[in-house]
Amino acid sequence: MTHRLQTQNLSHSFGGLAVTQNVTLSLPEGARTALIGPNGAGKTTLVNLLSGALRPQSGDIQLDGRSIVQLPQYARVRNGIVRTFQISRLFKELTVADNVKVAVLQRHRASMQWWPSPTRSARVQEDVDETLGMLGLHPYANRVVGQLALGEQRLAEIALALAMRPQVLLLDEPGAGVPQGEGGRIMDAIGSLPKDLSVLLIEHDMDLVFRFASRIIVLVAGAVMVEGTPQEVAANEQVKQIYFGRDGHAQAHH
Repeated sequence: MTHRLQTQNLSHSFGGLAVTQNVTLSLPEGARTALIGPNGAGKTTLVNLLSGALRPQSGDIQLDGRSIVQLPQYARVRNGIVRTFQISRLFKELTVADNVKVAVLQRHRASMQWWPSPTRSARVQEDVDETLGMLGLHPYANRVVGQLALGEQRLAEIALALAMRPQVLLLDEPGAGVPQGEGGRIMDAIGSLPKDLSVLLIEHDMDLVFRFASRIIVLVAGAVMVEGTPQEVAANEQVKQIYFGRDGHAQAHH
């Protein structure tokens, strides 16, 4: 098994509050892993550490066996770690296709070339079309993002992340605020992502989590409490009591 992304004893505090406590985890190539836990568990902080938005106070982060803990956020993107956000960061006044094109141009490092060659222009357009196709967004390609439903905007945001051709995709609550009927569509799209792409998903909707994940990590007070298959996590008494409640949702999935 190839371990794409690993952390070792990762820790971070805000003042005297420990928000990440000795977190050691591994995302194999092609992983479909969900990160869950109660509000305030430190899930988004962990994603910020992985993506480079925050620098840990101790511990290490490795990508394909090489430490990246000193790399800034933009360098981690170039090395293949890309994230989405709870709050959409799309260019709302641009079309879906133009949003994706911005990301493709950034990856090609051609955004400052005012007169790109015809060959490069064709390659950029091919990448845009391929990325839109991955998420079934061709019907929305020429729609202005600000006029789309929230679920469609979430798909467009994932398309932007995919346009960077990541090795590791960090999805921070892609279903946040999305009507329940649209959440399944987002999971369908995530389920169709390239098989060699490693995905770490933060999500509160347990139906989506159990549908998506082959492994689940439960984070409580900044520390990993339980890690295992969906069945193992659903059957865990600590998870039932601390996260789901004694008669909680996990029991229904056992």
